[in-house]
Amino acid sequence: MKKIFIITGEYSGDIHAGKVAEILKQKIPDIKIEGIGGENLKNAGAKIFCDHSKMSGFGLNFKMIIDHLALEKKVADYILNIYKPDLVLLIDYGTFNLRVAKHLKNSGIKVFHYIPPQVWASRKWRINGIKKYVDKVLCIFPFEIEMYKEKDINVHYCGHPLIKQLPPKADKNIFFKKHGLDTTRPLVSIFPGSRPIELYFLADTFIKTAKKLQKQHPELQFCISHAPNLNDKIFDKYIKNTDFKVIKGENQALLSVSDSLILASGTVALEASLYQVPMVIGYKGPAILYLIYLLVRCIKNVSLPNIITGKNIVPELIQWKFNVDNICYETEKLLYDKSYREKTIQALGEVRAKLSEKYSAQEVANDIIKTLS
Repeated sequence: MKKIFIITGEYSGDIHAGKVAEILKQKIPDIKIEGIGGENLKNAGAKIFCDHSKMSGFGLNFKMIIDHLALEKKVADYILNIYKPDLVLLIDYGTFNLRVAKHLKNSGIKVFHYIPPQVWASRKWRINGIKKYVDKVLCIFPFEIEMYKEKDINVHYCGHPLIKQLPPKADKNIFFKKHGLDTTRPLVSIFPGSRPIELYFLADTFIKTAKKLQKQHPELQFCISHAPNLNDKIFDKYIKNTDFKVIKGENQALLSVSDSLILASGTVALEASLYQVPMVIGYKGPAILYLIYLLVRCIKNVSLPNIITGKNIVPELIQWKFNVDNICYETEKLLYDKSYREKTIQALGEVRAKLSEKYSAQEVANDIIKTLS
């Protein structure tokens, strides 16, 4: 019986892991899969070693670092001495996963990394660790291939998972009726992030922006997206003193029916691009971490639409530029400058064109099956 272990660090990785595990179970019914993940991986037939509760965290938090180091050793010991899989699939979550991969060096266990660290964006030296400890990189952006090949790293471009996983646009009339929205009024949706630290730094400014826009443009209506991985207590701590409608667990449908978006930087910007919905990216973090980021970054853009196309399609209001007036100005341009809006929508269409139509999870599963054969 073939055995694999999958490690994910957060909700999005669990979704990707679930898809891969599902395909593996279909093609090799008796394959045994265990890992770190959530409901998606579990529902695909995997045994969960632990969930993401100990994986979440952000910043220079001493307790978080200690917890991660302890979990890293626990996972590595289990893989090496108890479970002894044929292959370990690391999904995203680069820092933790590469440390686990280091423990597995010379063990005879194959290590694949799907959605590898974005070494092209910052901390390029991490590619040396990938070369040392990873047997095969399964990348999701076409521009990554050459970088890995230059280092003689075994790499396969699998295509971006969102191309096949992203659902079609929601029916606007049905969605608006369900949530009591007015189809005659423009909808601006706010996505303040999926981590507590993002809500801490972004939510208040986003809400103040919405209030100012609504005062200046009474015809606008607003929704705030509640990320499904955030419990109500954490979300409500930061999203308060507002009458704006909150919609939980329908991120992609909400993205697809909006007229304009105000987003925290992240994968959500790529999802919005594939729906061709104009957006403003706003992001802020601890000042010390931002200064460190400036020292280690390799590119100036932070949003995937701009990185993928090599163009400044999406306004990026980062750190010192992140304020109510700037977000209002850029949002008003997207809503009321018709020429600018049309050019933006057309430019967003280039994002999909740059990515292939490959079924990413299928490509990953096929690579694993070939290795296990």
